[in-house]
Parts: sequence; structure tokens; C-alpha cells
Amino acid sequence: MKNSARQMLRLLAMMLAIGLVAAACGGSDSTDVESAAESSDDAAESSDVAGEVFISGSSTVEPVSVRVAELFEDVAPDVFVDVEGPGTGDGFEKFCNGETDISNASRAIKDAEAENCAAAGIEYTEILVGIDGIGVMTNNNNSVDCVTFENLFNLIGPNAEGTTTWAEADASLPDAPLDIFGPGEESGTFDSFIEIVIEDLAEEAGVEATTRADYNPSADDNVILSGIESSDTSLGWVGFAFAANAPVKLLQVDGGDGCVEANAETIASNEYPISRNLYIYVNDAKAAENAALQAFVDFYVADGLDTAVAEVGYVPLTDDAKAEVRAAWG
Repeated sequence: MKNSARQMLRLLAMMLAIGLVAAACGGSDSTDVESAAESSDDAAESSDVAGEVFISGSSTVEPVSVRVAELFEDVAPDVFVDVEGPGTGDGFEKFCNGETDISNASRAIKDAEAENCAAAGIEYTEILVGIDGIGVMTNNNNSVDCVTFENLFNLIGPNAEGTTTWAEADASLPDAPLDIFGPGEESGTFDSFIEIVIEDLAEEAGVEATTRADYNPSADDNVILSGIESSDTSLGWVGFAFAANAPVKLLQVDGGDGCVEANAETIASNEYPISRNLYIYVNDAKAAENAALQAFVDFYVADGLDTAVAEVGYVPLTDDAKAEVRAAWG
């Protein structure tokens, strides 16, 4: 986003944003950060920034943006932030049609989507907000503890069409019914799973990099979790944060270096083999015209990165990564 446009808007939203920017860009002393944040809150109480912000896209990133909106409401009560989560792909379609201010994404924008935005004259800023792993799950009653990428390809990949038991995919797995629940093609979680787990094995097999068609897809992660709970020998995948505290069994995953448990530490270190970055994409032109959107994103890269990401269960960025994000936006 152009600095001249941003400077103009910050004159309108300065009382809201200045303390937050100071907190984000200051030193590591916690007292200084807390003091700056408190000053920002005090200033924001008298701020007259008002307007609307519309966010669509990833259901995985949706809880982060919802939490940021809740925190932002405390300092800017006259700004209405509407957040929905139809999926990353659907979100980018709306974003590149100019229908939304921000697009949540659980993967980076694809070349074709970027081309659609460019054709429509939509310029944007990509903001990394956190890290998530994809949790591979089964029912707590299942005896399986770990699966390899090859297992997952043989269970879920395109060649698995018609496979009805775990043992059909690998003789070392249980001879038990296979009931699969996962995100649909509109989901960034679906895309990330394909890219990380399926793509290379599909290329080796000379088949399309996709999933089998005969499983139970849903855009709603809660529906997927309910499906996993409904079958003793189910299999599925969602964002780690959704699965971490659910009454399901998170499987260890072997991406070639042995079985690794999915947790915040292994995801942050990239030891867990199915990890991915989470983003928001901001429409630059809309931010230049909408002081409420500008102030909201300023708040997002400050309090959002420091507070909301961890509160909803995702892995926060390192301090260096946060500094890079704030520098890129500011």
C-alpha cells in the first residue's frame, strides 16, 4: 500500500492507531509495550473513527479475525466488522471481485487468483498472521496412532476411490471400515493438504493431485469433527486448532523422518510435517478510502499478532517475523 495514502488516513485514525503502532514497533521491554497499549486504549476512547469492514475467506483464519474484531470493538465501538468463513477459494473469488475488504486465507494466493485480482485492478497487501498445522484425526476408539504420507495417499488420494477399509490401503492398518470426513475443495485446508501430503506422491503415480471423490466433505470444521466422533474407525483432517481440544484422536504423522505428534512446538519448529502459514489479504484501494479499515488493520498487526492468534489456539509468529510483518504494512 502507498505510504502517501496511508499517511493521509492516519491523520483521521491517529488517536486510535498511534499507541498500537508504538507498541508494535518498540523495544522488547514489556512495561513499555503495556504502557503504549494502555495509552492507545485511552486515546481510542475519544476517537471518532467509524465505518464498516467486511472480511471473508478461510474458516481456519476466521476465528483470528473474529477475535481481533472483538478486541477492536473495545477501542473503536463505532466500527462494525463483519466476518464470514466460506473457505479460502471462495474468499479470494469475492476479494478479486472487489466485494470484500480483507480476505482470510489458510494458504498463499494462487497464481490464477492473483491474475484475477490484477485483471480487476485489485492491488493488495499480504499479511502473515500465524502458523497452523493440519490435524489428521480419527476416533478415540481407533487403534491407529501414526500414519505416513504414503498411508494418507493410499487412504485419501485419487487412487483410493472405492477403498472401504483401512487394510485395503496398507496391510499393517486395521481391517476396519474407513469413514472419511474432511474439508471440501473450496477450503484452504483442502488445498494445503493436497500440496503438502498428496502432490509429490500423485506426481510419482502419474495421477491428478487431488483426493478421492467418495468421502464426506464439508466447509464447516465442526461438521467434520462430528463425523469423526460418529465412527469408531473414521479418518479426517482439519486445522490443528480446531482438533486440538476436540474429543477426537490426533494421529502422529510421518512425513519421512518418523512419527511426529502435532502440537504448538512441533508446528512452530516445522518438525510436524503438515504445517502451513495463515494470512490476511488487504485491498489497498479500499484501505486508502476507508479510515475504519486502515485503523482495523493497524490494530490487527499489533494486538492481533500479539494476542488474538494465541488466544484462538494457533501458533504465534516469532518476534522477528512480527517485526517484518509490521514493517511491510507500515
